[in-house]
Amino acid sequence: MSVHDHHSAYDRPAPGMVPGLSPGRRVSPTWRWFAEGIWWIEHAFGRARAHARPEEDARVRIFLILGVFALAFAGLAVGAAHAALMSPKGGGGYATNPNALVRGDLVDRNGVLLATNIVHYAFYIDPTEVWDREAAAVQIKRALPSVSMARLRRILSGDRRLIVMPGLTPAERRRLHALALGGLSFEPEDRRVYPLGTSATHVIGDADTGGRGISGAELAFNDEIRAAGARGLPFALSIDLRVQGVLENELAAAAVANGSKGAVGIITDVQTGEVLGLASWPTSDRLDRVTSAHYEMGSVFKTFTVAAGLDTGQADMDTRFDASEAFMIGDRKITDFHAQNRVMTLEEVYLHSSNIGTSRLAIELGGTVMRDYFTRFGLMDAAPIELKESARPRRPRRWDDSTLASLSFGYGIMITPAQMAAAMGALTNGGRFVPLTLRKGDGTPVRGRQVVSRETSRTLLNLMRLNVVRGSGGFAEAPGLRVGGKTGSANKLVGGHYDPTHAVGTFVAVFPADGPVEARRYSILILMDEPSSYPRTGGYVAAPAVGRIADRIAPFLGVERRADPWRTALGEPVATAPVAQGIVR
Repeated sequence: MSVHDHHSAYDRPAPGMVPGLSPGRRVSPTWRWFAEGIWWIEHAFGRARAHARPEEDARVRIFLILGVFALAFAGLAVGAAHAALMSPKGGGGYATNPNALVRGDLVDRNGVLLATNIVHYAFYIDPTEVWDREAAAVQIKRALPSVSMARLRRILSGDRRLIVMPGLTPAERRRLHALALGGLSFEPEDRRVYPLGTSATHVIGDADTGGRGISGAELAFNDEIRAAGARGLPFALSIDLRVQGVLENELAAAAVANGSKGAVGIITDVQTGEVLGLASWPTSDRLDRVTSAHYEMGSVFKTFTVAAGLDTGQADMDTRFDASEAFMIGDRKITDFHAQNRVMTLEEVYLHSSNIGTSRLAIELGGTVMRDYFTRFGLMDAAPIELKESARPRRPRRWDDSTLASLSFGYGIMITPAQMAAAMGALTNGGRFVPLTLRKGDGTPVRGRQVVSRETSRTLLNLMRLNVVRGSGGFAEAPGLRVGGKTGSANKLVGGHYDPTHAVGTFVAVFPADGPVEARRYSILILMDEPSSYPRTGGYVAAPAVGRIADRIAPFLGVERRADPWRTALGEPVATAPVAQGIVR
Protein backbone atom coordinates (compact mmCIF):
# COMPACT_ATOMS: atom_id res chain seq x y z
CA MET A 1 0.00 0.00 0.00
CA SER A 2 1.32 3.44 -0.88
CA VAL A 3 1.80 6.21 1.62
CA HIS A 4 -1.04 8.03 -0.09
CA ASP A 5 -3.31 5.03 0.36
CA HIS A 6 -2.30 4.73 4.04
CA HIS A 7 -3.19 8.34 4.72
CA SER A 8 -6.52 7.89 3.01
CA ALA A 9 -7.42 5.03 5.27
CA TYR A 10 -7.21 7.27 8.36
CA ASP A 11 -8.83 10.26 6.70
CA ARG A 12 -12.06 8.45 5.90
CA PRO A 13 -15.12 9.73 7.81
CA ALA A 14 -16.70 7.47 10.35
CA PRO A 15 -19.25 5.11 8.89
CA GLY A 16 -22.91 5.98 9.05
CA MET A 17 -23.86 2.44 9.63
CA VAL A 18 -22.77 0.01 12.29
CA PRO A 19 -20.96 -3.01 10.96
CA GLY A 20 -23.02 -6.13 11.17
CA LEU A 21 -26.34 -4.47 10.66
CA SER A 22 -28.37 -5.38 7.65
CA PRO A 23 -28.54 -2.83 4.89
CA GLY A 24 -31.15 -0.15 5.32
CA ARG A 25 -31.14 -0.37 9.10
CA ARG A 26 -29.56 2.83 10.30
CA VAL A 27 -28.77 3.61 13.94
CA SER A 28 -30.25 6.38 16.04
CA PRO A 29 -28.59 9.85 16.04
CA THR A 30 -27.36 9.34 19.64
CA TRP A 31 -25.75 6.02 18.85
CA ARG A 32 -24.33 7.45 15.62
CA TRP A 33 -22.74 10.31 17.57
CA PHE A 34 -21.28 7.92 20.12
CA ALA A 35 -19.93 5.58 17.44
CA GLU A 36 -18.34 8.44 15.55
CA GLY A 37 -16.67 9.70 18.75
CA ILE A 38 -15.21 6.29 19.50
CA TRP A 39 -14.03 5.92 15.91
CA TRP A 40 -12.40 9.33 16.05
CA ILE A 41 -10.56 8.53 19.29
CA GLU A 42 -9.44 5.14 18.00
CA HIS A 43 -7.95 6.65 14.86
CA ALA A 44 -6.71 10.00 16.15
CA PHE A 45 -3.31 8.73 17.22
CA GLY A 46 -2.92 6.88 13.90
CA ARG A 47 -3.72 10.02 11.88
CA ALA A 48 -1.27 12.04 13.91
CA ARG A 49 1.53 9.57 13.24
CA ALA A 50 0.52 9.19 9.56
CA HIS A 51 0.67 12.95 9.03
CA ALA A 52 3.81 13.29 11.14
CA ARG A 53 2.08 15.76 13.47
CA PRO A 54 3.25 15.16 17.07
CA GLU A 55 1.40 18.29 18.23
CA GLU A 56 -1.85 16.71 17.11
CA ASP A 57 -0.97 13.55 19.06
CA ALA A 58 -0.40 15.69 22.19
CA ARG A 59 -3.68 17.51 21.72
CA VAL A 60 -5.55 14.21 21.53
CA ARG A 61 -3.90 12.98 24.72
CA ILE A 62 -4.76 16.22 26.53
CA PHE A 63 -8.29 15.96 25.25
CA LEU A 64 -8.63 12.44 26.63
CA ILE A 65 -7.24 13.40 30.06
CA LEU A 66 -9.57 16.39 30.28
CA GLY A 67 -12.46 14.17 29.30
CA VAL A 68 -11.69 11.67 32.05
CA PHE A 69 -11.41 14.40 34.69
CA ALA A 70 -14.62 16.00 33.47
CA LEU A 71 -16.48 12.72 33.87
CA ALA A 72 -15.00 12.17 37.35
CA PHE A 73 -15.95 15.63 38.58
CA ALA A 74 -19.40 15.25 37.09
CA GLY A 75 -19.83 12.04 39.08
CA LEU A 76 -18.67 13.71 42.28
CA ALA A 77 -21.04 16.60 41.73
CA VAL A 78 -23.97 14.29 41.18
CA GLY A 79 -23.07 12.33 44.32
CA ALA A 80 -22.75 15.48 46.42
CA ALA A 81 -26.06 16.80 45.17
CA HIS A 82 -27.76 13.50 45.95
CA ALA A 83 -26.27 13.43 49.47
CA ALA A 84 -27.36 16.98 50.15
CA LEU A 85 -30.87 16.44 48.88
CA MET A 86 -31.40 13.01 50.40
CA SER A 87 -29.69 13.44 53.81
CA PRO A 88 -31.90 13.04 56.88
CA LYS A 89 -33.69 16.09 58.21
CA GLY A 90 -31.62 18.00 60.72
CA GLY A 91 -28.39 16.57 59.45
CA GLY A 92 -26.99 20.00 58.91
CA GLY A 93 -24.71 18.72 56.18
CA TYR A 94 -22.91 16.32 58.50
CA ALA A 95 -22.59 12.65 57.84
CA THR A 96 -24.56 10.18 59.91
CA ASN A 97 -22.75 9.45 63.14
CA PRO A 98 -20.83 6.21 62.56
CA ASN A 99 -20.41 5.80 66.33
CA ALA A 100 -24.10 6.08 67.24
CA LEU A 101 -24.94 4.12 70.39
CA VAL A 102 -27.90 2.34 68.80
CA ARG A 103 -29.23 1.97 72.33
CA GLY A 104 -32.88 2.09 73.26
CA ASP A 105 -34.29 4.41 75.89
CA LEU A 106 -34.70 2.97 79.38
CA VAL A 107 -38.12 3.66 80.90
CA ASP A 108 -39.91 2.66 84.09
CA ARG A 109 -42.95 0.37 84.09
CA ASN A 110 -45.19 3.37 83.29
CA GLY A 111 -43.07 4.68 80.41
CA VAL A 112 -41.26 7.44 82.34
CA LEU A 113 -37.82 8.12 80.85
CA LEU A 114 -34.82 6.86 82.85
CA ALA A 115 -32.00 6.96 80.28
CA THR A 116 -31.65 8.13 76.67
CA ASN A 117 -29.09 9.12 74.01
CA ILE A 118 -28.28 12.69 73.05
CA VAL A 119 -25.93 13.70 70.21
CA HIS A 120 -22.96 15.73 71.41
CA TYR A 121 -20.07 17.04 69.32
CA ALA A 122 -16.32 16.93 69.53
CA PHE A 123 -14.91 20.37 68.63
CA TYR A 124 -11.73 20.58 66.49
CA ILE A 125 -9.58 23.43 65.17
CA ASP A 126 -7.19 23.31 62.21
CA PRO A 127 -4.91 26.36 62.72
CA THR A 128 -3.68 26.30 59.11
CA GLU A 129 -7.16 27.32 57.94
CA VAL A 130 -7.56 30.19 60.42
CA TRP A 131 -6.68 33.65 59.01
CA ASP A 132 -6.56 35.75 62.19
CA ARG A 133 -5.72 33.41 65.04
CA GLU A 134 -5.89 35.90 67.90
CA ALA A 135 -9.26 37.25 66.76
CA ALA A 136 -10.51 33.68 66.33
CA ALA A 137 -9.44 32.84 69.90
CA VAL A 138 -11.37 35.81 71.28
CA GLN A 139 -14.54 34.92 69.32
CA ILE A 140 -14.39 31.23 70.26
CA LYS A 141 -13.87 32.07 73.92
CA ARG A 142 -16.92 34.33 73.83
CA ALA A 143 -19.07 31.60 72.25
CA LEU A 144 -17.67 28.82 74.46
CA PRO A 145 -16.74 30.25 77.88
CA SER A 146 -15.91 26.83 79.37
CA VAL A 147 -12.75 26.47 77.26
CA SER A 148 -9.65 28.24 78.54
CA MET A 149 -7.99 30.96 76.50
CA ALA A 150 -4.62 29.36 77.18
CA ARG A 151 -5.75 26.13 75.54
CA LEU A 152 -7.18 27.98 72.54
CA ARG A 153 -3.96 29.92 71.97
CA ARG A 154 -1.85 26.79 72.36
CA ILE A 155 -3.90 24.93 69.72
CA LEU A 156 -4.04 27.94 67.38
CA SER A 157 -0.29 28.40 67.57
CA GLY A 158 0.30 24.94 66.12
CA ASP A 159 0.12 23.61 62.58
CA ARG A 160 -2.14 20.55 62.89
CA ARG A 161 -5.78 19.81 63.62
CA LEU A 162 -6.45 19.13 67.30
CA ILE A 163 -9.49 18.49 69.47
CA VAL A 164 -10.46 21.45 71.61
CA MET A 165 -13.27 19.96 73.68
CA PRO A 166 -15.44 16.83 73.56
CA GLY A 167 -19.10 16.65 74.49
CA LEU A 168 -20.40 19.92 73.09
CA THR A 169 -24.16 20.24 73.20
CA PRO A 170 -26.07 21.04 70.00
CA ALA A 171 -26.59 24.60 71.29
CA GLU A 172 -22.85 25.10 71.87
CA ARG A 173 -22.11 23.76 68.41
CA ARG A 174 -24.60 26.16 66.85
CA ARG A 175 -22.98 29.16 68.58
CA LEU A 176 -19.55 28.18 67.27
CA HIS A 177 -20.85 27.41 63.79
CA ALA A 178 -22.48 30.85 63.63
CA LEU A 179 -19.03 32.48 63.93
CA ALA A 180 -18.36 31.37 60.32
CA LEU A 181 -14.66 30.92 61.06
CA GLY A 182 -12.43 28.78 58.92
CA GLY A 183 -10.71 25.77 60.47
CA LEU A 184 -13.53 24.90 62.89
CA SER A 185 -15.08 21.44 62.57
CA PHE A 186 -17.30 19.13 64.58
CA GLU A 187 -17.61 15.36 64.83
CA PRO A 188 -20.86 13.95 66.24
CA GLU A 189 -20.78 11.49 69.14
CA ASP A 190 -23.70 9.91 71.00
CA ARG A 191 -23.74 10.13 74.78
CA ARG A 192 -25.90 8.27 77.29
CA VAL A 193 -27.65 10.70 79.60
CA TYR A 194 -29.68 10.14 82.76
CA PRO A 195 -32.27 12.87 83.28
CA LEU A 196 -33.05 11.79 86.86
CA GLY A 197 -29.55 12.51 88.12
CA THR A 198 -28.76 10.25 91.08
CA SER A 199 -32.30 8.90 91.40
CA ALA A 200 -32.48 5.15 90.76
CA THR A 201 -28.79 5.27 89.90
CA HIS A 202 -28.03 1.81 91.30
CA VAL A 203 -30.92 0.30 89.34
CA ILE A 204 -30.21 1.99 86.03
CA GLY A 205 -26.43 1.71 86.12
CA ASP A 206 -24.24 3.23 83.43
CA ALA A 207 -23.03 2.77 79.84
CA ASP A 208 -19.67 3.70 78.35
CA THR A 209 -19.07 6.01 75.39
CA GLY A 210 -18.94 3.01 73.09
CA GLY A 211 -22.55 2.11 73.82
CA ARG A 212 -21.89 -0.85 76.13
CA GLY A 213 -23.52 -1.23 79.53
CA ILE A 214 -21.03 -1.35 82.38
CA SER A 215 -23.26 -1.58 85.48
CA GLY A 216 -26.83 -1.96 86.71
CA ALA A 217 -29.64 -2.59 84.24
CA GLU A 218 -27.54 -1.08 81.44
CA LEU A 219 -25.17 -4.04 81.81
CA ALA A 220 -27.74 -6.68 82.76
CA PHE A 221 -29.91 -6.04 79.70
CA ASN A 222 -27.22 -4.70 77.37
CA ASP A 223 -28.09 -6.82 74.33
CA GLU A 224 -31.84 -6.34 74.75
CA ILE A 225 -31.49 -2.57 75.14
CA ARG A 226 -29.42 -2.40 71.94
CA ALA A 227 -31.91 -4.60 70.10
CA ALA A 228 -34.76 -2.36 71.26
CA GLY A 229 -32.84 0.69 70.06
CA ALA A 230 -32.32 -0.87 66.64
CA ARG A 231 -36.10 -1.28 66.42
CA GLY A 232 -36.70 2.25 67.64
CA LEU A 233 -38.35 1.01 70.85
CA PRO A 234 -37.72 1.67 74.56
CA PHE A 235 -36.85 -1.01 77.09
CA ALA A 236 -39.09 -1.06 80.18
CA LEU A 237 -37.82 -1.90 83.67
CA SER A 238 -40.00 -3.21 86.48
CA ILE A 239 -39.48 -0.25 88.79
CA ASP A 240 -42.22 2.29 89.37
CA LEU A 241 -40.61 5.71 89.55
CA ARG A 242 -43.28 6.91 91.98
CA VAL A 243 -42.49 4.05 94.35
CA GLN A 244 -38.77 4.58 93.77
CA GLY A 245 -39.07 8.25 94.69
CA VAL A 246 -40.90 7.52 97.94
CA LEU A 247 -38.38 4.82 98.87
CA GLU A 248 -35.38 7.07 98.26
CA ASN A 249 -36.97 9.97 100.14
CA GLU A 250 -37.92 7.99 103.23
CA LEU A 251 -34.70 5.95 103.25
CA ALA A 252 -32.53 9.07 103.21
CA ALA A 253 -34.65 10.75 105.88
CA ALA A 254 -34.41 7.70 108.17
CA ALA A 255 -30.67 7.31 107.56
CA VAL A 256 -29.99 10.95 108.46
CA ALA A 257 -32.31 10.85 111.48
CA ASN A 258 -30.58 7.73 112.82
CA GLY A 259 -27.07 8.84 111.93
CA SER A 260 -26.53 5.73 109.83
CA LYS A 261 -23.37 4.96 107.91
CA GLY A 262 -25.46 3.50 105.09
CA ALA A 263 -28.97 2.32 104.34
CA VAL A 264 -30.76 -0.10 102.04
CA GLY A 265 -34.30 -0.33 100.72
CA ILE A 266 -36.05 -2.70 98.32
CA ILE A 267 -39.74 -3.08 97.43
CA THR A 268 -41.01 -6.09 95.48
CA ASP A 269 -44.18 -7.70 94.21
CA VAL A 270 -44.05 -11.07 95.98
CA GLN A 271 -46.25 -12.80 93.38
CA THR A 272 -44.20 -11.81 90.31
CA GLY A 273 -40.78 -11.09 91.81
CA GLU A 274 -40.73 -7.67 90.11
CA VAL A 275 -38.63 -5.05 91.86
CA LEU A 276 -40.69 -1.86 92.14
CA GLY A 277 -38.04 0.14 93.99
CA LEU A 278 -34.39 -0.38 94.90
CA ALA A 279 -32.26 2.16 96.76
CA SER A 280 -28.83 2.27 98.33
CA TRP A 281 -27.85 5.27 100.47
CA PRO A 282 -25.82 7.35 100.16
CA THR A 283 -26.36 7.61 96.42
CA SER A 284 -22.89 9.10 95.98
CA ASP A 285 -21.45 5.72 96.94
CA ARG A 286 -21.08 3.53 93.84
CA LEU A 287 -21.59 0.40 95.98
CA ASP A 288 -25.04 -1.10 95.52
CA ARG A 289 -25.70 -2.32 99.05
CA VAL A 290 -28.87 -4.14 97.98
CA THR A 291 -27.10 -6.72 95.84
CA SER A 292 -23.41 -6.45 96.74
CA ALA A 293 -23.13 -5.81 100.50
CA HIS A 294 -23.28 -8.62 103.07
CA TYR A 295 -24.92 -8.39 106.48
CA GLU A 296 -25.72 -10.58 109.45
CA MET A 297 -29.35 -9.51 109.81
CA GLY A 298 -30.32 -10.88 113.17
CA SER A 299 -33.82 -11.87 114.19
CA VAL A 300 -35.47 -11.64 110.77
CA PHE A 301 -33.99 -15.12 110.36
CA LYS A 302 -36.34 -16.40 113.05
CA THR A 303 -39.01 -16.33 110.35
CA PHE A 304 -37.11 -18.99 108.39
CA THR A 305 -36.50 -21.11 111.49
CA VAL A 306 -40.18 -21.02 112.43
CA ALA A 307 -41.15 -21.78 108.82
CA ALA A 308 -38.93 -24.88 108.77
CA GLY A 309 -40.43 -26.09 112.06
CA LEU A 310 -44.01 -25.59 110.84
CA ASP A 311 -43.40 -27.03 107.38
CA THR A 312 -41.77 -30.22 108.67
CA GLY A 313 -44.53 -30.71 111.20
CA GLN A 314 -42.07 -30.73 114.09
CA ALA A 315 -43.74 -27.69 115.63
CA ASP A 316 -46.94 -25.67 115.57
CA MET A 317 -47.99 -22.39 117.13
CA ASP A 318 -48.74 -24.11 120.45
CA THR A 319 -45.43 -25.98 120.73
CA ARG A 320 -43.68 -24.91 123.93
CA PHE A 321 -40.05 -23.99 124.49
CA ASP A 322 -38.35 -23.45 127.81
CA ALA A 323 -36.91 -19.94 127.92
CA SER A 324 -36.98 -19.64 131.71
CA GLU A 325 -33.19 -19.49 131.84
CA ALA A 326 -30.19 -19.17 129.57
CA PHE A 327 -29.65 -21.98 127.06
CA MET A 328 -26.21 -23.58 127.35
CA ILE A 329 -24.44 -25.23 124.40
CA GLY A 330 -21.17 -26.45 125.82
CA ASP A 331 -19.53 -23.37 127.30
CA ARG A 332 -21.68 -21.01 125.24
CA LYS A 333 -24.57 -19.22 126.89
CA ILE A 334 -27.54 -18.04 124.75
CA THR A 335 -29.79 -15.41 126.28
CA ASP A 336 -32.76 -13.26 125.23
CA PHE A 337 -32.55 -9.52 124.72
CA HIS A 338 -36.06 -9.09 126.16
CA ALA A 339 -36.03 -12.05 128.51
CA GLN A 340 -39.41 -13.44 129.56
CA ASN A 341 -37.87 -16.07 131.84
CA ARG A 342 -40.69 -18.54 131.23
CA VAL A 343 -41.90 -21.32 129.01
CA MET A 344 -43.32 -19.87 125.77
CA THR A 345 -45.33 -21.12 122.81
CA LEU A 346 -43.80 -20.86 119.36
CA GLU A 347 -46.08 -17.89 118.67
CA GLU A 348 -44.74 -16.14 121.77
CA VAL A 349 -41.17 -17.05 120.83
CA TYR A 350 -41.67 -15.18 117.55
CA LEU A 351 -43.50 -12.18 119.02
CA HIS A 352 -40.95 -11.73 121.81
CA SER A 353 -38.07 -12.56 119.46
CA SER A 354 -36.62 -15.21 121.75
CA ASN A 355 -33.13 -16.39 120.82
CA ILE A 356 -33.47 -19.27 123.27
CA GLY A 357 -36.70 -20.55 121.73
CA THR A 358 -35.51 -20.51 118.11
CA SER A 359 -32.14 -22.01 119.10
CA ARG A 360 -33.90 -24.96 120.72
CA LEU A 361 -36.11 -25.38 117.63
CA ALA A 362 -33.17 -25.27 115.19
CA ILE A 363 -31.22 -27.89 117.13
CA GLU A 364 -34.28 -30.13 117.24
CA LEU A 365 -34.61 -29.81 113.46
CA GLY A 366 -30.95 -30.66 112.92
CA GLY A 367 -28.30 -29.52 110.47
CA THR A 368 -29.59 -31.47 107.46
CA VAL A 369 -33.10 -30.02 107.70
CA MET A 370 -31.92 -26.47 108.42
CA ARG A 371 -29.46 -26.50 105.52
CA ASP A 372 -32.17 -27.89 103.23
CA TYR A 373 -34.59 -25.09 104.09
CA PHE A 374 -31.93 -22.39 103.87
CA THR A 375 -31.16 -23.70 100.38
CA ARG A 376 -34.86 -23.68 99.46
CA PHE A 377 -35.15 -20.04 100.54
CA GLY A 378 -32.19 -19.04 98.34
CA LEU A 379 -30.00 -18.13 101.32
CA MET A 380 -27.07 -20.28 100.15
CA ASP A 381 -26.66 -18.71 96.71
CA ALA A 382 -26.49 -15.27 95.13
CA ALA A 383 -29.83 -13.50 94.82
CA PRO A 384 -31.64 -14.52 91.62
CA ILE A 385 -31.76 -11.13 89.89
CA GLU A 386 -30.41 -9.95 86.53
CA LEU A 387 -27.91 -7.51 88.06
CA LYS A 388 -24.35 -8.77 87.57
CA GLU A 389 -23.42 -7.18 90.91
CA SER A 390 -25.43 -9.81 92.83
CA ALA A 391 -22.99 -11.34 95.33
CA ARG A 392 -22.87 -14.80 96.83
CA PRO A 393 -23.49 -15.10 100.58
CA ARG A 394 -20.88 -15.92 103.18
CA ARG A 395 -22.07 -19.29 104.38
CA PRO A 396 -21.24 -21.33 107.48
CA ARG A 397 -18.66 -24.09 107.10
CA ARG A 398 -20.00 -26.21 109.92
CA TRP A 399 -23.57 -27.06 110.88
CA ASP A 400 -23.06 -28.15 114.49
CA ASP A 401 -25.42 -27.25 117.34
CA SER A 402 -23.69 -23.98 118.12
CA THR A 403 -23.87 -22.91 114.45
CA LEU A 404 -27.52 -23.94 114.20
CA ALA A 405 -28.35 -21.84 117.25
CA SER A 406 -26.62 -18.81 115.70
CA LEU A 407 -28.30 -19.33 112.34
CA SER A 408 -31.72 -19.52 113.98
CA PHE A 409 -31.51 -15.86 114.97
CA GLY A 410 -29.44 -14.51 112.07
CA TYR A 411 -25.80 -14.84 113.04
CA GLY A 412 -23.16 -16.98 111.38
CA ILE A 413 -24.34 -16.24 107.85
CA MET A 414 -23.98 -13.03 105.85
CA ILE A 415 -26.39 -12.40 103.02
CA THR A 416 -27.41 -9.52 100.75
CA PRO A 417 -30.69 -7.61 101.20
CA ALA A 418 -31.75 -8.88 97.77
CA GLN A 419 -31.46 -12.46 99.07
CA MET A 420 -33.60 -11.57 102.07
CA ALA A 421 -36.25 -9.97 99.85
CA ALA A 422 -36.49 -13.06 97.64
CA ALA A 423 -36.63 -15.43 100.64
CA MET A 424 -39.36 -13.45 102.42
CA GLY A 425 -41.31 -13.32 99.18
CA ALA A 426 -41.41 -17.13 99.14
CA LEU A 427 -42.85 -17.20 102.66
CA THR A 428 -45.62 -14.69 101.88
CA ASN A 429 -46.85 -15.64 98.39
CA GLY A 430 -48.16 -19.14 99.07
CA GLY A 431 -44.77 -20.81 99.49
CA ARG A 432 -43.26 -20.32 95.97
CA PHE A 433 -39.69 -19.18 95.49
CA VAL A 434 -39.90 -16.57 92.73
CA PRO A 435 -36.67 -15.01 91.39
CA LEU A 436 -36.41 -11.25 91.64
CA THR A 437 -36.47 -9.41 88.33
CA LEU A 438 -35.97 -5.90 86.98
CA ARG A 439 -37.82 -6.78 83.79
CA LYS A 440 -41.37 -5.43 83.52
CA GLY A 441 -43.87 -8.27 83.44
CA ASP A 442 -47.52 -8.47 82.48
CA GLY A 443 -48.76 -8.83 86.04
CA THR A 444 -49.23 -12.60 85.87
CA PRO A 445 -48.01 -14.38 89.03
CA VAL A 446 -44.89 -16.45 88.42
CA ARG A 447 -45.23 -20.14 89.18
CA GLY A 448 -41.78 -20.54 90.76
CA ARG A 449 -40.83 -23.61 92.75
CA GLN A 450 -42.79 -24.65 95.84
CA VAL A 451 -40.50 -24.46 98.89
CA VAL A 452 -43.04 -24.55 101.74
CA SER A 453 -46.69 -25.47 101.87
CA ARG A 454 -49.51 -23.01 101.31
CA GLU A 455 -50.58 -23.60 104.90
CA THR A 456 -47.14 -22.68 106.20
CA SER A 457 -47.25 -19.49 104.15
CA ARG A 458 -50.73 -18.70 105.45
CA THR A 459 -49.63 -19.17 109.06
CA LEU A 460 -46.56 -16.98 108.61
CA LEU A 461 -48.58 -14.18 107.06
CA ASN A 462 -50.81 -14.20 110.08
CA LEU A 463 -47.84 -14.40 112.47
CA MET A 464 -46.07 -11.47 110.81
CA ARG A 465 -49.24 -9.38 111.01
CA LEU A 466 -49.61 -10.24 114.68
CA ASN A 467 -45.99 -9.19 115.26
CA VAL A 468 -46.85 -5.67 114.08
CA VAL A 469 -50.06 -5.60 116.13
CA ARG A 470 -48.73 -7.13 119.37
CA GLY A 471 -45.02 -7.78 118.96
CA SER A 472 -41.78 -5.92 118.21
CA GLY A 473 -42.92 -4.41 114.89
CA GLY A 474 -45.49 -1.91 116.14
CA PHE A 475 -43.76 1.15 114.63
CA ALA A 476 -44.29 -0.31 111.12
CA GLU A 477 -48.08 -0.04 111.33
CA ALA A 478 -49.82 1.93 108.56
CA PRO A 479 -53.55 2.61 109.14
CA GLY A 480 -55.78 0.28 107.18
CA LEU A 481 -52.98 -1.39 105.19
CA ARG A 482 -52.61 -4.56 107.33
CA VAL A 483 -48.83 -4.50 107.53
CA GLY A 484 -47.01 -7.59 108.79
CA GLY A 485 -43.30 -8.01 109.40
CA LYS A 486 -40.32 -8.96 111.52
CA THR A 487 -37.58 -6.94 113.17
CA GLY A 488 -33.91 -7.81 113.01
CA SER A 489 -30.96 -6.49 115.02
CA ALA A 490 -27.37 -7.65 114.92
CA ASN A 491 -24.01 -6.43 116.18
CA LYS A 492 -21.20 -6.28 113.63
CA LEU A 493 -17.96 -8.19 113.95
CA VAL A 494 -15.18 -5.69 114.66
CA GLY A 495 -11.65 -6.87 115.44
CA GLY A 496 -12.81 -10.43 116.00
CA HIS A 497 -15.53 -9.45 118.47
CA TYR A 498 -19.17 -8.40 118.12
CA ASP A 499 -19.34 -4.69 118.89
CA PRO A 500 -22.74 -3.32 120.02
CA THR A 501 -21.72 0.18 118.88
CA HIS A 502 -21.54 -1.12 115.30
CA ALA A 503 -24.94 -2.60 114.63
CA VAL A 504 -27.40 -3.35 111.82
CA GLY A 505 -31.13 -2.72 112.25
CA THR A 506 -33.56 -4.32 109.78
CA PHE A 507 -37.28 -4.61 109.22
CA VAL A 508 -38.84 -6.83 106.58
CA ALA A 509 -42.54 -6.23 105.95
CA VAL A 510 -45.38 -7.46 103.78
CA PHE A 511 -48.68 -5.73 103.06
CA PRO A 512 -51.53 -6.38 102.94
CA ALA A 513 -50.99 -9.48 105.07
CA ASP A 514 -54.63 -10.63 104.96
CA GLY A 515 -56.62 -12.33 102.22
CA PRO A 516 -55.83 -15.44 100.17
CA VAL A 517 -52.21 -16.45 99.84
CA GLU A 518 -52.50 -15.83 96.08
CA ALA A 519 -53.58 -12.21 96.62
CA ARG A 520 -51.44 -9.35 95.36
CA ARG A 521 -49.10 -8.14 98.09
CA TYR A 522 -45.84 -6.29 98.41
CA SER A 523 -42.67 -6.68 100.43
CA ILE A 524 -40.65 -3.81 101.91
CA LEU A 525 -37.16 -4.26 103.36
CA ILE A 526 -35.38 -1.41 105.15
CA LEU A 527 -31.89 -1.83 106.64
CA MET A 528 -29.90 0.74 108.61
CA ASP A 529 -26.15 0.13 108.68
CA GLU A 530 -24.39 1.33 111.84
CA PRO A 531 -26.99 3.79 113.16
CA SER A 532 -25.62 6.07 115.87
CA SER A 533 -28.99 6.64 117.55
CA TYR A 534 -30.20 4.50 120.45
CA PRO A 535 -31.71 1.98 120.60
CA ARG A 536 -30.15 0.59 117.43
CA THR A 537 -32.69 -2.20 116.95
CA GLY A 538 -34.67 -2.74 113.78
CA GLY A 539 -37.92 -1.92 115.56
CA TYR A 540 -36.71 1.64 116.20
CA VAL A 541 -34.43 2.53 113.28
CA ALA A 542 -36.08 0.67 110.37
CA ALA A 543 -39.72 -0.15 111.20
CA PRO A 544 -40.98 3.50 111.25
CA ALA A 545 -39.67 4.07 107.71
CA VAL A 546 -41.49 0.93 106.54
CA GLY A 547 -44.81 2.25 107.90
CA ARG A 548 -44.36 5.62 106.20
CA ILE A 549 -43.37 4.02 102.89
CA ALA A 550 -46.37 1.68 102.91
CA ASP A 551 -48.65 4.61 103.70
CA ARG A 552 -47.34 6.67 100.77
CA ILE A 553 -47.08 3.99 98.06
CA ALA A 554 -50.40 2.23 98.74
CA PRO A 555 -52.37 4.56 96.40
CA PHE A 556 -49.89 3.91 93.57
CA LEU A 557 -50.25 0.15 94.02
CA GLY A 558 -54.01 0.11 94.36
CA VAL A 559 -54.02 -1.19 97.95
CA GLU A 560 -57.25 -0.16 99.67
CA ARG A 561 -57.44 0.72 103.32
CA ARG A 562 -59.78 -1.45 105.31
CA ALA A 563 -60.18 -3.06 108.72
CA ASP A 564 -58.85 -6.46 109.76
CA PRO A 565 -59.49 -8.46 112.97
CA TRP A 566 -57.01 -6.32 114.95
CA ARG A 567 -57.28 -2.77 113.59
CA THR A 568 -59.92 -0.58 112.01
CA ALA A 569 -59.32 1.11 108.67
CA LEU A 570 -58.16 4.16 110.66
CA GLY A 571 -55.65 2.11 112.64
CA GLU A 572 -57.62 1.97 115.89
CA PRO A 573 -57.45 -1.28 117.95
CA VAL A 574 -60.37 -3.70 117.74
CA ALA A 575 -61.56 -4.46 121.27
CA THR A 576 -62.42 -8.09 120.59
CA ALA A 577 -59.39 -9.06 118.51
CA PRO A 578 -59.05 -12.83 118.03
CA VAL A 579 -56.00 -14.95 118.63
CA ALA A 580 -53.54 -15.47 115.83
CA GLN A 581 -54.41 -18.95 114.61
CA GLY A 582 -56.69 -19.35 111.64
CA ILE A 583 -57.28 -15.68 110.87
CA VAL A 584 -55.83 -15.54 107.37
CA ARG A 585 -58.03 -17.20 104.86
